[in-house]
Amino acid sequence: MQGKLCLIILLAAVLFIVGTATSNNYDISTGGGKRMTQKPTIMILGSEHLSNPGMDGINTKMDDVLAPKRQREIQQLVEQLKAFQPTKIALEVDPRFDAKINTNYQGYLEGTYQLKRGEGDQIGFRLAKQIGHSKVYCVDFFRNYSREPDGLYPKNFDWDLVDSYKFAKAYNQEHLLSPLPVTEGKIIKDKDGTTWIEPEKYEPIIDMYIRLNEPEGRLADHQQYLRSARIGLGDQYPGANWVGHLWYTRNLKIFANLTRITESADDRIMLIIGAGHVYLVQQYLEESGDYILESPLKYLNADDAEKSSSE
Repeated sequence: MQGKLCLIILLAAVLFIVGTATSNNYDISTGGGKRMTQKPTIMILGSEHLSNPGMDGINTKMDDVLAPKRQREIQQLVEQLKAFQPTKIALEVDPRFDAKINTNYQGYLEGTYQLKRGEGDQIGFRLAKQIGHSKVYCVDFFRNYSREPDGLYPKNFDWDLVDSYKFAKAYNQEHLLSPLPVTEGKIIKDKDGTTWIEPEKYEPIIDMYIRLNEPEGRLADHQQYLRSARIGLGDQYPGANWVGHLWYTRNLKIFANLTRITESADDRIMLIIGAGHVYLVQQYLEESGDYILESPLKYLNADDAEKSSSE
């Protein structure tokens, strides 16, 4: 009798352990349903905007990435990133443009589309083709920066509530705006006020991506956003409003979009995005507990690139 009781207790314990183990594995994209036995992996590649769109507060001026030397460097970069073996490549493009982006990608596969200067084309399309992907994925949320109604902000929204730059200029708080980066170079401004830094020294592509993805630099970027959140006086918080309602929300929606393209625990997703986004998106992914994160620094090697270019 005692032996049977011990056997029953042992069987119950095994069933409890198995049930507990499986209950922690779920389909991220649906929030339930099929069970996963492991977590999907994501690698975030922080990037400069290679096509010089001038969309940031301070922009680094890239030389022509279509030049032969830059093309060789980008090919070397893609070759190193290929070792990650992504199952999906996600781009900093709003999903509204998914059809257009994938039409371009299909044209590239068929030889009818010539790659443009942007990192989505130069790195994303090139890598996706080499691995054999049938499509790429758009995961950005880029709408309310244009000051157009997007379902969250009404037509009569008072944009001064989030205009930290205007407030800082008017109330002597410019010291809280993002300072110029430490990148050496000539500082110039366009007629529309866009600030550019033209680097004084040539930096190979892989060296640049190693620098852009160092944790210290990503933290420094994030700290500048928190500094700008202090802009305001009294009951006016344009800095905190911009950081909280626009910047944090945009990156949180990028995180949500990444979960929506996650279909399997075997997924290995590579996100190619402006380096300023890396800190927050990585934080959301890590704190969700649903993903394994890998650093691109694991795959990037400037010495190998120099060696292959000299051969």
